[in-house]
Amino acid sequence: MTGPAAPAGEYAVVVPTLGRPSLAACLRALAESEGPHPTRVVLVDDRRDPAVPLTASVPPALRSRTVVVRGGARGPAAARNAGRLAAGDAPWIVFLDDDVVPGPTWADDLALDLAGASSATAGITARVEVPLPVDRAPTDWERNVAGLAGARWITADMAYRRKALEAVGGFDERFRRAFREDADLALRVLDAGWTLAEGRRTTTHPVRPADRWVSVRLQAGNADDVLMTRLHGRDWWRRAEAPRGRLPLHLAVTSAGLAAAVCALTGRPRAATACAAGWLAGTAEFALARILPGPRTRDEIVTMVLTSALVPPAAAWHWLRGQVRHRATPAHRHRALPPSPSAAPAGERMPT
Repeated sequence: MTGPAAPAGEYAVVVPTLGRPSLAACLRALAESEGPHPTRVVLVDDRRDPAVPLTASVPPALRSRTVVVRGGARGPAAARNAGRLAAGDAPWIVFLDDDVVPGPTWADDLALDLAGASSATAGITARVEVPLPVDRAPTDWERNVAGLAGARWITADMAYRRKALEAVGGFDERFRRAFREDADLALRVLDAGWTLAEGRRTTTHPVRPADRWVSVRLQAGNADDVLMTRLHGRDWWRRAEAPRGRLPLHLAVTSAGLAAAVCALTGRPRAATACAAGWLAGTAEFALARILPGPRTRDEIVTMVLTSALVPPAAAWHWLRGQVRHRATPAHRHRALPPSPSAAPAGERMPT
């Protein structure tokens, strides 16, 4: 015999984390936010070697309702699935990244978001704000993070109805990085007949420090884009409202560089020179496109010049890796679950 159903506005919070210092600020803001607290806070410890317990980051107001589960270092998609299973029976689960800061009225605004949801609404995103410097132009990395403010359905702060998550099987754990797993879930939820809404609550996503080579490492996401194409077809970019990026140009520049090397090794100097000129022109254009909008400091210019030569081949390599790894991946099959015969259009906005 089951107990009474949880009230419709109850929610749990799931935070996958690698134990970064930002977790304490995130939980402190959650505890201090005005409005109803979550019924449970699940911290999913996704570190390989969790030497320091995460409970030290939990403020007193949340300790009695916080649980810590192991994620197994399998990535944020698997960590969120583990958190969902440990979140109790609350009808809504709010996924937060461990480097965001909920606003001072976040809990009250969330309550309004949930109260305004139709029976067809599967998820409600927050308004994500990325603070940028006011005394100079943002760097390439800062502009990259600022793109989160316009991203659709990102799980930096996303509330999902438990029933919808169960209907589509949760997050796809083949996405091992914090990239595209949110877009994949959103497309599967929409395909199942639900809708997604934009809420009124506000969350800040600070720009965390990053080293000079972060843009090169980010090219691993090109393999995830291949998986998205296998699962959702070539038009997934349009449906997910995701930017296409520069992959075609990166492939062209990388091809020119490889052709220059091959021609030089096979004794064709004129062809090698022509291909090298194409590689140099493409690399220079890419570097300028990144330098001109930025602060143009010496360090930023050096970083852009160095990484602009490395990003195209890194992007091409990860794209090829994705093609091989996901070559046999079947297309996503719709799991129809009509939530309501009077479903609102996808991408509805909550009343303000």
